[in-house]
Amino acid sequence: MSVAGRVGPVIVDRTVRDAVRASHLRDLPSEVLDEVLDGAVRVMVPAGSIAHRALDEEHYLELVITGVIRVFVTAPDGRTMTIRYCRSGELLGAMSLFSDEFAEPATKQALVDTQLLMISPAKVRALAQQDLSVAGALLVELSERVRTFVNEIPGTAFATVRQRVARQLLDLVPTHQEAGDPGGELAVRITQHELAAAVGTVREVVVRALRQLRDAGAVRTERDRIVLLDPAHLTEEMKWNTSR
Repeated sequence: MSVAGRVGPVIVDRTVRDAVRASHLRDLPSEVLDEVLDGAVRVMVPAGSIAHRALDEEHYLELVITGVIRVFVTAPDGRTMTIRYCRSGELLGAMSLFSDEFAEPATKQALVDTQLLMISPAKVRALAQQDLSVAGALLVELSERVRTFVNEIPGTAFATVRQRVARQLLDLVPTHQEAGDPGGELAVRITQHELAAAVGTVREVVVRALRQLRDAGAVRTERDRIVLLDPAHLTEEMKWNTSR
C-alpha cells in the first residue's frame, strides 16, 4: 500500500460487520470467516491518497469498510480514465491472489477518507485450497470483476463523451453529493478538469458535453460543482444509441 495509516488489528465492530455482509464473504461459515479475518489490520487512507499504484507487484486482499476507492488507468500522455468505484463491502486485490507474476493493472485512489481491512493474502490462498466455501466466495468475486470489466469495454471504447460524462456524474452522486444541499438537489462537487480526467478526455470536450446536457435540462453547472436536475435524463443518456 502506497499511502495509508495503520490503525491496528481489526476489531469487528458494526462498520466491519456491515462491510462483510455487503461482500462476497458474507456466506462463509462464521468459524471460517473468523479464520479469514484473523490477523487482519484496519488502515486509513486519506482522501486523495494512493492505496495501490499501477504496476505494483504486491499481492493483497482488502475489504472497503467505509469510504470510496476510485480505480483508474493512465494513458502514456497522462490522461486518466476511471473504470470502477469501490464502496463499502467491495474487495480489492482478489485477482492478485492466484497470479504468480501479478502486476497491479490500475491505480487505486481514495476519493474520500477511506477505511480498508487488510487481509492476509497468504492465509486466504491457503484457506481457499482447504475450504470450498472460501474458494467459492473468491470465484464469485473474480467472476463479478470479469463481468464488470467486460461490460466496461463498450462503455469506454464506444460511448460518446456525453454518455461517459452522464455516467460519471451518476456514479459520483453517492460520493460527492453535498450534505445539507438546500432544496434536496443532487449536487456533485467536482471541477470540469477533474471530470475530464475521470472520463479520459480534455476539459474543452467535457465543457461541450456539459453544455449539451445543460441545454437538455439535465444539469446545471456552477463553480466547481454540477447539479443533477434530471437524473432520469442522464440515465437515458447512458443507454446505447448509435445515432449519437
